[in-house]
Amino acid sequence: MSVQVKRSSAVMRERPTNARTARIQKVDAPAPAVSFDPQRRDFEPYGLTCVRWTPSPMRRPDHHNEIELNLLESGWVTYLLGGRKVRVEPGRLAVFWAAIPHQIVEYGQGTRYFVATIPFAWFLQCRLPEALVRPLVRGDLVAENEKTAGAGDRAAFARWETDLKDKRDEPRRIVMLEMEARLRRLALGLPPDNPKETRGRSGVLPGGDLSKVEQMACLIAQRYTEPLTAEEIARAVNLHPNYAMALFKKAFGTTLMDYVTHHRVSHAQRLLATTDEKIVEIAFSSGFNSLSRFNEAFRRACGCTPRTYRANLAFEE
Repeated sequence: MSVQVKRSSAVMRERPTNARTARIQKVDAPAPAVSFDPQRRDFEPYGLTCVRWTPSPMRRPDHHNEIELNLLESGWVTYLLGGRKVRVEPGRLAVFWAAIPHQIVEYGQGTRYFVATIPFAWFLQCRLPEALVRPLVRGDLVAENEKTAGAGDRAAFARWETDLKDKRDEPRRIVMLEMEARLRRLALGLPPDNPKETRGRSGVLPGGDLSKVEQMACLIAQRYTEPLTAEEIARAVNLHPNYAMALFKKAFGTTLMDYVTHHRVSHAQRLLATTDEKIVEIAFSSGFNSLSRFNEAFRRACGCTPRTYRANLAFEE
């Protein structure tokens, strides 16, 4: 099995907060279409879920603090991820961290797919291979290159959908274990970590520290457009700044402030791709405090200036 990691900062799809907030519309497809509620609050959790979906245009991005698994049964879906369009084909498991703003932009006629969500805290507690965790927390989409899923994955997602309707604890526990196993199998196809990057990192954190790491990551995802310092982030989770920075680096393989910058650049990519705002306005609305800092960070992350990035997107269109 080969696996593809697609760089991004955003991903997407439409779904309701729960069955009660869904708006069901009659369509010609065999299953009803469930549409995204644009009034849904940012970071409102979905929890542990697995549901079949039919895509429809999203008027704004969604983001919530869960890991999201997509499995297309038919058709195709194109996501806007950090200013890039990424197409997901049927029969290929695709995974991303949904705290990154995500938005569906195109889809094929007759597209149907499963969407499963896993609370981010539980995902971290699974101690999954860093080859999978690190691209996800960077905001990348991890997807299988080949149609290796087949009927086995479709049957598993259908079973999870049924099991999660059961109110007992045991079926939910089984679903969580099966999801973890599927993610571990996905990680087998990823290239191994660079030993120089992971040397001295055990990959295991105490339970209390894990909670702090998750809180820091979520806080950054929620507030990266605001002025943020490592000291403020550490104070928000009641940790000493030096300890907070070391803890975050051990878990995610990047520094706190580099992680903040990654979110800001990704936000800027999305605005460059979807709006006509001036570059200076995008810089400040993305959380940068000066145009020069924005240009430097953007060039380092993307290999070109924001102006060139926007021009290349227009050329591709």
